[in-house]
Amino acid sequence: MSAPSPDFRPDIEGLRALAVAGVVAFHFGLTALPGGFAGVDIFFVISGYLITRHLVTEISGTGRLDFLRFYARRARRLLPAALFVIAATLAAGAIILSPEEQALYSKGAMWASAYMINLWLIRWSFDYFANDAANNPFIHYWSLSVEEQFYLAWPALLMLAGWLKPGKRTIMLVIGIAGLVSFAVCAWLTTVSQPWAFYFSPLRAWEFAAGGLASMAPAWLLQKRRWLALALSLAGLAMIAFAYFTFSEEAPFPGFLALVPVAGTVLLLLAGAAGVRVGVNAALALPPLQWVGKLSYSLYLWHWPVIVYAGMLVEQLTLAQRLACLGLTLALSALSYHFIENPIRRNGWLMANAARALVPALLLTGTGVAAAYGNAALAVRHQDPEQRSIAASAAEPATARAEACVEGYDTVTPKPCVFGNGRRMIALFGDSHADHWSTPLIEAGKKNGYRVETWLKSSCRPSRFSFYVTKLNRNYRECDQWREQAIKEIIAAKPSLVVISELSLTSSRKMAAGKGEPDTPDAVWRAGLRSTLTTLSKAGLKIAFIRDVPFNDENIDTCVARALWRDKAPSLCDQTRSYAANDAMAAVEREIVTSVPNASYVDLTDRFCNTTTCHVFIDGQLAFRDQHHLATPFAESLEPEVEKRVISKVGR
Repeated sequence: MSAPSPDFRPDIEGLRALAVAGVVAFHFGLTALPGGFAGVDIFFVISGYLITRHLVTEISGTGRLDFLRFYARRARRLLPAALFVIAATLAAGAIILSPEEQALYSKGAMWASAYMINLWLIRWSFDYFANDAANNPFIHYWSLSVEEQFYLAWPALLMLAGWLKPGKRTIMLVIGIAGLVSFAVCAWLTTVSQPWAFYFSPLRAWEFAAGGLASMAPAWLLQKRRWLALALSLAGLAMIAFAYFTFSEEAPFPGFLALVPVAGTVLLLLAGAAGVRVGVNAALALPPLQWVGKLSYSLYLWHWPVIVYAGMLVEQLTLAQRLACLGLTLALSALSYHFIENPIRRNGWLMANAARALVPALLLTGTGVAAAYGNAALAVRHQDPEQRSIAASAAEPATARAEACVEGYDTVTPKPCVFGNGRRMIALFGDSHADHWSTPLIEAGKKNGYRVETWLKSSCRPSRFSFYVTKLNRNYRECDQWREQAIKEIIAAKPSLVVISELSLTSSRKMAAGKGEPDTPDAVWRAGLRSTLTTLSKAGLKIAFIRDVPFNDENIDTCVARALWRDKAPSLCDQTRSYAANDAMAAVEREIVTSVPNASYVDLTDRFCNTTTCHVFIDGQLAFRDQHHLATPFAESLEPEVEKRVISKVGR
């Protein structure tokens, strides 16, 4: 039972090692492999190659396909280890995560158990205020979900091709057409809506199709041309290395860039199919790579929850601690491979009949979904009043956002909202950092006989300059169009006061640190800010520019909840003023604002910071809902300050 199959390809096992090594190194930060995430694409091509080869052989030999037997093999191979790691991750999370996090990530576990977490993550990606994906211990299951969905559709597609016209040519034609359509849509959506291109399985089908076509290439073409096999393997390895060393998270991926690791993998598979064990293919067959390749599935399952939880327990992981995490990952992977993955996959009783594997698989899947759902419900029930208060504070949207008055990324035409019925009007103009002031400003306006009209758009600064937005992976063109129209409308409305606030340049730089995003030079920012203020001032409008709030290096609702859950003080999450506030750039901003006629600078930083520290839990309230947005209940408490320091500007 333990002997390798006659069809066993050691070079493919080595390729698996290469793929998982890239992913683990990328996530652990152990090497300079900014494109190590492309290891997932290598896995996709390998899966397409092996599954297509197996299915085509069966269809060609028998004229039919035993679907139940196929799915039974997949279930034995993948399901037990995946569900075991999900259960272990949930158990560890009960100790490490706050109840709110447990409830949230249990939903992720539920979707992962059903192999549909990629669909959940698409929705997550478009939620501006979603928790940071880096803390989701189940996010790596997205690729397994894509693979399982591929396994559902691919056999039926190949069987349909064989039914239309028996023969490999028809199957190759169908695979080629499916792959081309998938790639074309994927490449287009990568620039338009990357989450769909990244997570949606039909748009990754072209990678599996590439492997499928490679599996049907005639091996004899290379068997007598050792030099060509060697050249292909070297070119393939070079392409994968190029992807690993030069790609980054912020690149427009998958799209055209994914062609590089996909093509590299195809070349290596073709070279290996020739049976020529030279050069790269010989290296891939070396024992260390074979060992890692055998563990690759378990390594992939374990590595992410290990590094995520370690990062939660230790603020800054040292190299030694990361290596310790790698050692733990290897140990857990070896245990699950030898005691769960391999024994169940090779169990004679389960192998004897498809139903014997599929019925337990369905029961296991249902149990996993139910356990995750139950864990989420249990976590909510176990919340104490303090935890519930934090969760409620973080979840409550600002007044304008609650009324759907903050426009999305794709909008170019302003749609202002009106709050109150006062005869005089105050305009609130800006991005989500203007929005979180809407709650105290609207209340202060009502008290003083003003109505507040809002011109708000997600991630769209009022300052006139073009900038890069991560969620779009490009410059925010829609913002530039929207901003100009909003300025015209505000001038036409003739408000008594224009209140402006925006994400500071220093905060956006901290968010982009290490991601390779294009930066905005200080001079461009200064000119853009001055241009907007000057245009409004020349129109005879008074302006109050509110300084941005301090920036925190992690989501504060999560940090405070986790600290209290572990019986630690919320001050554990406080930031130094030098990091959070950046007074030097604020001084430049103040100089620009005050140099413009009719414009004043409103600085509420003293409500958050003393001379050395910026606090995140103030007067018994959560001050921030995430890294850089005010929690709405705390914002409400600032109404007297807003009335005093902002509304008063109208009379000056």
